[in-house]
Amino acid sequence: MTLEIAELDHFARHPSIVQLLHSLDAHPGRVVEAESGVRRAAILLMLRRRGDGEPEVLMIKRADATGDPWSGHIALPGGRMEPADADLSATAVRETLEETGVDVARDGRLLGSLDDLMPRSPTLAPIVIRPFVALVRANVEIIPSHEVAAAFWVPLSALSTAEAWGAGTVQVRGTERRVSVFQHGEHVVWGLTERVLRQFLAYAGAPRTGESFYDDATGSA
Repeated sequence: MTLEIAELDHFARHPSIVQLLHSLDAHPGRVVEAESGVRRAAILLMLRRRGDGEPEVLMIKRADATGDPWSGHIALPGGRMEPADADLSATAVRETLEETGVDVARDGRLLGSLDDLMPRSPTLAPIVIRPFVALVRANVEIIPSHEVAAAFWVPLSALSTAEAWGAGTVQVRGTERRVSVFQHGEHVVWGLTERVLRQFLAYAGAPRTGESFYDDATGSA
């Protein structure tokens, strides 16, 4: 057994990861059968073990880009499926490597997928997004691409803090709206990424984050 495999096996015995694996096995992610012509994409919720053993999640701040509806948002690595991708898990691995420099195929282990999601905004082109969950080695190096303005790790304990969840104000195409948010320091997570984090926490057996709040007029993801 290599050191990398031994490390991931040890990480997989953390109580939250054990619960996550049980949840993924008992309730595989819901698959949305999209209509013809609807694009598909994948994102990756990547977990590593901190020095104290606690799991933490990699999040990114997308670079500002004209025409990108998620420009500047706090998100998870990912992107659209390409013809050369064997499946959506390959999309998640490829996009993560391109955006963060982390090769999950070499330095990690895919655990499964959460529910397929679609953006709530009627102004966005229809797309089905599948979130995957993976473990990676603790010492992976993050090398952000030009599409990523910043990358940072969020401990599970911070994600599980009830006070960090609630309703917040965000800018949506120049207009202030109230939406469900997760607040981590200066970073505000909302839209589709906030929805993914909620399901992840439920699967990992973390404390409830409270009721979700959505303003359907926001055009939020």
